[in-house]
Amino acid sequence: MIVIIGVVVAVVIATYFYMSQDLFGKKPEGERLERMSKSSHFKDGVFENFHHTPTLTEGYSMMGVMYKQIFGKHPRTQPKDSIPSVVTDLKSFAPDENVLVWFGHSSYFIQLNGRKILVDPVFSGNASPIPSSVNAFPGANGYGVEDMPDIDYLFISHDHYDHLDYQTIVAMKDKVRKVMCGLGVGSHFELWGYTQDQIIEGDWYDAVDLDDGFKAYFTPSRHFSGRGFKRNNTLWSSYVLEAEGFKLYIGGDSGYDTHFADIGNKFGPFDLAILENGQYNKAWEAIHMLPEQTLKAGSDLKAKRVFPVHSSKFKLAWHPWDEPLSEVSRLSADYNFPLVTPKIGEVVRLKDTTQTFDHWWEGME
Repeated sequence: MIVIIGVVVAVVIATYFYMSQDLFGKKPEGERLERMSKSSHFKDGVFENFHHTPTLTEGYSMMGVMYKQIFGKHPRTQPKDSIPSVVTDLKSFAPDENVLVWFGHSSYFIQLNGRKILVDPVFSGNASPIPSSVNAFPGANGYGVEDMPDIDYLFISHDHYDHLDYQTIVAMKDKVRKVMCGLGVGSHFELWGYTQDQIIEGDWYDAVDLDDGFKAYFTPSRHFSGRGFKRNNTLWSSYVLEAEGFKLYIGGDSGYDTHFADIGNKFGPFDLAILENGQYNKAWEAIHMLPEQTLKAGSDLKAKRVFPVHSSKFKLAWHPWDEPLSEVSRLSADYNFPLVTPKIGEVVRLKDTTQTFDHWWEGME
């Protein structure tokens, strides 16, 4: 018994010191926490979604999910082949080019009306605080901080490790002019060396005039947050960008809910909606959309084109690695908008609605 107690104490102490590292971020406090407390959806020290959002769908249990995770058969969750990619020089775009370049999962670069934007960059090759535990698929991590030009606006949807990557953010510090993030997330950035002047934190439906003719709105999503044991002490967010007649929706992570229709009615139609489609399961569909729900969300937003992301780089669910793209493509025939499905690194022309894309994932193992 003494040995068991000693082992438990040692594990607790080791965990405490490990989680004291900077990569876990810093909880909000002081004036930041006071501002958070004024939010209508911040209650008892945590943020809440507009509607009840269970961790697990009714009918599923944590024990059942864990059993399936350990003992279930999950074929083709990672590709045997290398993910195809295109080498694009992001620093060579002319100022008048309006483009998007995807880096896999939910990371991408945008140049729109002369402004350079980076969203949820994860270039470390790992989507977990535990080294080498959630590695990028072969071929899916070919871009890094050194490939990025100076960034006008870094958008962060929430503080999970597959969207807010400590190594990347620290290395990007001197390349970033402004950071857009939900309430509380700025505490991580200040710990990691960013100044208060660099950080713009917002609540849902806050509006920010970024530059002349360039406006951003913080908008809701249905998800959760947290980099340690405590959940939801920072705000998760989607964004609307309006840039001289062009409207872009940056979805982040979200389960399907009424907020998509609300955003579509308030800000739509959108020239492009970027929506989560991957790492899903019926057991947690309140916080991650299934492919059919991704398409419904695009319709609710009144999107002219939909770019499905959150796939093709990390294994965070049990579905075949290529199922998100194959399913959303199969189901999209019932909707009146085309899908944007580029290879990693392929240039998407934002204002060219006739551009088409290969089903690059087909035939891969």
